Amino acid sequence: MAAVILRVRLIGGDRLDVTYEEPETVDPAQVAEHALTTLAEDSGVLRSRHGDRLVALYGRGVAALEVAPRGAVL
Repeated sequence: MAAVILRVRLIGGDRLDVTYEEPETVDPAQVAEHALTTLAEDSGVLRSRHGDRLVALYGRGVAALEVAPRGAVL
């Protein structure tokens, strides 16, 4: 299972660090690419975690996305 930490800047200016995991993928680069592709779609929704909370991240509300190489502090 591979996971990446995403630092998300929302259209309103707020920032949020979330964890996105894919159990069937072992390469973190593929996981990051899938997250970017999903959020680029018109109706893209990414299920991720912020601490112990499940977060549905809608692509239309995202202004910028940064993949942390070592992980952000959640």
